[in-house]
Amino acid sequence: MSLNRGEALNVAQVLTEALPYIQRFTGKTLVVKFGGHAMVDPQLHDSFARDIVLMKLVGMNPVVVHGGGPQIGSLLAKLNIQTEFVDGMRVTDAQTMDVVEMVLGGGVNKQIVTSINRNGGKAIGVTGKDGQLIRAQKLTVTRHSAALDAPEIIDIGHVGEVDQIDTQVLQLILDSDFIPVIAPIGVGADGSTYNINADVVAGKLAQVMQAEKLMLLTNVEGLLDRNGDVLTGMTTQHVDELIANGTIHGGMLPKIHCALDAVNAGVTSAHIIDGRVPHAVLLETFTDEGMGTLITNKRDR
Repeated sequence: MSLNRGEALNVAQVLTEALPYIQRFTGKTLVVKFGGHAMVDPQLHDSFARDIVLMKLVGMNPVVVHGGGPQIGSLLAKLNIQTEFVDGMRVTDAQTMDVVEMVLGGGVNKQIVTSINRNGGKAIGVTGKDGQLIRAQKLTVTRHSAALDAPEIIDIGHVGEVDQIDTQVLQLILDSDFIPVIAPIGVGADGSTYNINADVVAGKLAQVMQAEKLMLLTNVEGLLDRNGDVLTGMTTQHVDELIANGTIHGGMLPKIHCALDAVNAGVTSAHIIDGRVPHAVLLETFTDEGMGTLITNKRDR
């Protein structure tokens, strides 16, 4: 069925609006953290995969990092393994780490790879252990207590932080025309396996790859002001001010710190976008309006 004149003009407008962004980002690396509701909604999962395939097709280099908290929690519950959290981080003993590695490195990772491949892309799934892509070290949590003169150091098990990333491994994948899909599992110097926050891994990857964009998909519209309106077009200086005055607080702080660290280290821009919107990545990358909250590494004059 042919398009009428109005529909044809709309299609033409979309394509011409996308052209300068395709030209600008050709050959550039874009790191996308895939998580939240989009991971468990089949239609959103599929639209995300098609967005990534299109980015690769027009000459960009997308790198996908994924989480999997709900899937891990679900399997732990089925196995009757109790879970506790400290400051938002899952306490990960050896038994829990086995489940984390199975879910992230096996189930979730391969689902994303399959979805991208089914939509015409060429994806390859890896964990940070493959080729020692992500070298990690144990993360310790310090908590202050009124009953203690000194802070209490809490052992939360196999939870790690990024120590080093081997960009050669990633570059081999990108140069071979594959789309890397990375599970946030790292390996320690002694061979120990560590569960690492996916936002942190995405931010560190964006830094070492000097990415053009870091995109963090979440379950909210973006960073909100005190009136509930989405903030965008922000500099790192502006974000620092909003943290200082308490506008940015709670669960959004870790994502914001990942974004700030990335742009302060040379990533051109970071974006916190609503993964509940179909084709959110496409809308952010190829349209003038964009999506969610944009943070740039330009400082106010």
